[in-house]
Amino acid sequence: MDHPEASDTGQSNPADHLFARLQTYEKRSLAHDAGEAQRQQKISNWSGIALRVREHQLACRIDSVEEVIALPAWTPIPGTRDWLLGLANVRGNLVPVSDLGAFLFQSPTTITPRCRLVLTRFHSRLAGLIVDEVLGQRHFHTDDLQDDESWQATAFAGLVEQSFATADRRWGVFLLDRLEQRPDFMNGARDDR
Repeated sequence: MDHPEASDTGQSNPADHLFARLQTYEKRSLAHDAGEAQRQQKISNWSGIALRVREHQLACRIDSVEEVIALPAWTPIPGTRDWLLGLANVRGNLVPVSDLGAFLFQSPTTITPRCRLVLTRFHSRLAGLIVDEVLGQRHFHTDDLQDDESWQATAFAGLVEQSFATADRRWGVFLLDRLEQRPDFMNGARDDR
């Protein structure tokens, strides 16, 4: 450890030694902080909304979600597919309500008190997706993001291609905007009309 040494002349003031020591500590502290700041800059944070669809743990970018709300009442729309449940009035906006689990797995989501409506935008219009549960906001380090081919063998093929691994689970990165690129999702009309 560097300590300022007192001169042997006997003319030094003890306050000067204390001040010099404090300056040394300050320089060392700033050098340490600068290194930590550089290290933190290399690690980017990824913020998302964690959710569950059936047994699958997912996270979607926080900027792709407008809002998460309790399930509102909706009015059914005749002639639509089973997963397109209807229209809901969300603060004066008509929002199509889709059962994401029913769309992906061809069986309706069991509605429980944990179910939520995730509001997003498709073609600049609000759309609502029912999920089994929203687990809150999660932060991940982009260094932990990995390509994950295992999702290609699931109903999430094309919707999840990467994941974050944490100590207790893998979080698939759910690309909400990919839903609006799927004609089978964007066309909710029944074929038998």
